[in-house]
Amino acid sequence: MTFVKHFERNTSGRDFAVGDIHGCFKLLRTDLDNMGFDPSRDRLFSVGDLVDRGPDSELALEWIDEPWFHAVRGNHEDMAIRYPSGNMDAANYAANGGAWNVGNPRHLQLAFSCAFDALPVAIEVETEGGLIGILHADCPFPTWRDFTVSLDDANMSNKMRKAVFEAALWSRERIQDEDVSGVPDLRALIVGHTPLKSPAVLGNVHYIDTGAVFRGGYFTFINLATLETVPAMQKKLEWEAA
Repeated sequence: MTFVKHFERNTSGRDFAVGDIHGCFKLLRTDLDNMGFDPSRDRLFSVGDLVDRGPDSELALEWIDEPWFHAVRGNHEDMAIRYPSGNMDAANYAANGGAWNVGNPRHLQLAFSCAFDALPVAIEVETEGGLIGILHADCPFPTWRDFTVSLDDANMSNKMRKAVFEAALWSRERIQDEDVSGVPDLRALIVGHTPLKSPAVLGNVHYIDTGAVFRGGYFTFINLATLETVPAMQKKLEWEAA
């Protein structure tokens, strides 16, 4: 399998990315309807964390099967992948929102694990303005090309691959450091993982997880053609962790 999935430019409709879903698929459907999202022409890209904490996590498999919906794996998918093989402690998993899956029969746990393990770590989308990368947490290399080449390098050691995956799915280093250096060979990098009260931009890295699953949170969408958010961003660089 490839850990990087490439999409050509959408010439017939719109492309959006959405922040962490966390089992709020019914709310997401309502928001898409309100935006006039047309699944026959438009595409929706997810920054990962499809499941845990919210009420509709079991719908994740249905959404993954939709031809217009494309997700990278997040750290919560990582936990669901590891849990059936005994590489994730049940109590820790449940404490992080995975109780719905801990309670699933084993065949369903395996179905979610298999489906999430088939998701790419990174997505790249061609737009008129240039290439856009989509990840859950962060790009741990100086350039996007260095990162994507490393992901699919068959000669990479298991130890190194684990470190690269962990950074891509779990790291908050860039946002904690308020690092504005960006990723130079991308038009923009779109990520989630860190819930914020409003979306943030550091360099060309856009943080769009506005905590839809939490009280007071909401879904942020970003139009990949214009890099405008829905709802519109009020304060571009003023961000604060929720």
